[in-house]
Amino acid sequence: MLDSLLTVATTTTDLTLTTSLLTIFVAIVLGGLISLTYMKTNPSGYSQNFTLTMVLLPVIVAIIILLIGSNIARAFSLAGAFSIIRFRSAPGDPKDIAYVLFTMAAGLACGTGYFGYAVLFTIILCVMMFVLNRFKFGVSKKLQKTLKVTIPENLAYDEAFAEVFQQFNVQYDLKKIRTTELGSLYELVYLVTMNQVTNQKEFLDAIRCRNGNLDLSLTMSPTAVETY
Repeated sequence: MLDSLLTVATTTTDLTLTTSLLTIFVAIVLGGLISLTYMKTNPSGYSQNFTLTMVLLPVIVAIIILLIGSNIARAFSLAGAFSIIRFRSAPGDPKDIAYVLFTMAAGLACGTGYFGYAVLFTIILCVMMFVLNRFKFGVSKKLQKTLKVTIPENLAYDEAFAEVFQQFNVQYDLKKIRTTELGSLYELVYLVTMNQVTNQKEFLDAIRCRNGNLDLSLTMSPTAVETY
């Protein structure tokens, strides 16, 4: 009985107005649910363009499947049409890519007429996203940042800050060394790993005492840099 309830697939190859409207409506609802789940599980921020795309994508995929049907010639024609379209975008976050595949799968299920399974799978995956986000699954307890320090040329850079790193239990890896100000200064670039409980201000103050209060920066995120 459950299988018969879930398998609400279209048995005819004719494209009717009722079937089209039902498919589009279900795809819009599922796309909205997926988009809402994405927004609720990304408290740090999200792009409006991406959330709108997740609402539209299931509908677009479902319409393409409806238009193709079982017509092989039509499928090749659509494939040729899409091959001339160039998509230019920067590589996204793996989570965003997963959501794109999620919305495409929902649209594919709607387009083939499996509305019951489309709803079931969407609800299961959305609940799973909420649960994983609620229990912070996979969240690292350590923070990895980029530390840039400017030091005078008379300061030995090899072990200049080893004592400070050890004091604050910070793991470090010296990635880059370059000279500035016509060779009178050195700029060191460290990849540092620290605990979330580490007092970053005290850590940076200790570094400043060693480098003579020269330029110092700690990259907090790709768009935010604190400079002292």
